[in-house]
Amino acid sequence: MSSSTQAGRIRLARQRKSITRAIAALAALFVLAGCASGGEAGRLPADAPLPTAIPPGTKLVVADQQERLQSLFRASGEFDKMPVKPEFANFTGGPEVLESFRAEAADIAIVGDTPPIYAQASGADVPIVAAYRVDPNSTRFAVTPGADVRTLADLRGKKIAYAEGTAQQAAVLRALEKASLTTDDVQLVRLQLAEFNDAVRTGAVDVAPLNEPRLTRFLTQTEGRGTTLPIAENGGTSTGLSFLYTRRAALEDPGKAAAIRAFVEHFVAARQWAATHPDEWIDFYYVNNQGVTRTDGERIVATEGDVVFPRLDESLIATQQHTIDLLLADGGLPKPLNAHDHFDRRFDAVIEEAAQRVGASRGEPGNGG
Repeated sequence: MSSSTQAGRIRLARQRKSITRAIAALAALFVLAGCASGGEAGRLPADAPLPTAIPPGTKLVVADQQERLQSLFRASGEFDKMPVKPEFANFTGGPEVLESFRAEAADIAIVGDTPPIYAQASGADVPIVAAYRVDPNSTRFAVTPGADVRTLADLRGKKIAYAEGTAQQAAVLRALEKASLTTDDVQLVRLQLAEFNDAVRTGAVDVAPLNEPRLTRFLTQTEGRGTTLPIAENGGTSTGLSFLYTRRAALEDPGKAAAIRAFVEHFVAARQWAATHPDEWIDFYYVNNQGVTRTDGERIVATEGDVVFPRLDESLIATQQHTIDLLLADGGLPKPLNAHDHFDRRFDAVIEEAAQRVGASRGEPGNGG
């Protein structure tokens, strides 16, 4: 075994231990929080109107990634406006977030379009309560320096970074579908999302789907030697969607349901603030938190394009169903799933009210954004 391989395994083992400790700590926190957030007696039915009253002592734990949500709420000032102050815990991807849900250690999270699908397939009831969409091409296929990959057809026989249960997994499958290839035509290298950058930078893989700020880090670190597939090739490989999803048990607690409703309202306001105050957002998050240069931060924000909060309607559900069917056809899901079961459409009115208040776009009526 090479020293680099062994070092990689050691890093992965340490990362998993860190995640386990974080979930255990959050589980203990959740037990204490559950004692204080009792709310009204009995469970809130899934078709009941969303409550607005948040009992004193209600806790809301948010599973974050790359400290994005926490930074968004604090930079925009929405954290101080929340009727209940959320507690943030950082995770590296959708699978780890799901483990925190299973441990009842977190209540709500932000993820790409694929993690909620795997959660539902595993038997977890995790309704999607909000969505936002950026330019799908903000996720690109990074190509290691020197690799002869200029089109999707060039992926044949290449090593591709692959993380099951993540939006990047679906991006790879869409790319192969577009190129009329299958997973048997390429070499899928299973990694954690946090390992993608080093893998494609060093040539451990030929190609990796990277979103921001990982993509800009890769381009900066390779000093122009690393490339990405052209936009024309990249089109249709990502939906540009991110979801807020939660635990059904949290929505059945009237106090937590009211807190989640408030979180969705303030999330729309916070995300819209970032879109309308790019300079402040770049400095607060990308420069001071993520450690990229201001120029790179400006590039990242520019690649996102206009931010839209899609309606939780049939068009959005159909988009999610296509992703489900793609994963099923590849053998990644144990059974067919119905995307209609994955959305709590009660929150659409909450998003609409918040969007009107802050001037956020919901896209054209009926197209899901």
